[in-house]
Amino acid sequence: MTGFSTARQKMVDGQVRTSDVTDSRILDAMLALPREDFVPDAKRALAYLDLDLDVADGGAVKRYLVKPVLTAKSLQAAEVKDSDNVLVVGAATGYAAALAARLASKVIAVESDPALCVKGRDIIARLGLDGSVTYRTAEAAAGDPAGAPYDVILLNGATEVMPQTLCDQLKEGGRLLGVFAITRPSRATIVTHTHGDFGHRTLFDAAAPILPGLERVPAFVF
Repeated sequence: MTGFSTARQKMVDGQVRTSDVTDSRILDAMLALPREDFVPDAKRALAYLDLDLDVADGGAVKRYLVKPVLTAKSLQAAEVKDSDNVLVVGAATGYAAALAARLASKVIAVESDPALCVKGRDIIARLGLDGSVTYRTAEAAAGDPAGAPYDVILLNGATEVMPQTLCDQLKEGGRLLGVFAITRPSRATIVTHTHGDFGHRTLFDAAAPILPGLERVPAFVF
């Protein structure tokens, strides 16, 4: 085994399986995907650590791959089917989108940083997933209405506001997964679209970097 494949196995066995991720499709996808390819060269040694990894590589706004465990648990809670249409919001360089592409039929990845979109497209193409993943430059709060409705929307990060525009892009029975930092402590939450209404269910305590555009607007004080 190479150093990276050993680290990948340790990540799955030591971080993901021990966090009650039992979906073999997700475990297999994480074992197959080279997470080190999604991070800047100088940070490849950090690719399999249990941390939010800044991949902006000196960009003005930090952009992250969130912790592997959070991505895995969110995908498991979403119950992604192989026929699903999935939107990954704040995709950064595309690791979560690549995982989703191994579970679903179609993935759209939106990212607000155009430079990261270019990197993401290149990585996805090198891995042979460009037939399944479409990258688009868009603000996190906007999502991608052109590709809606979605069975699953996955936030690669946290939101401090109710992402209603994204919720409105769910199809009937669709699920939105993300870390909601609207109140403290922040928690991974699933929003389900049923009969024209939206139900919210807390899954587990979790923290993640806030996605640009989904920050709380400071209250104006007189």
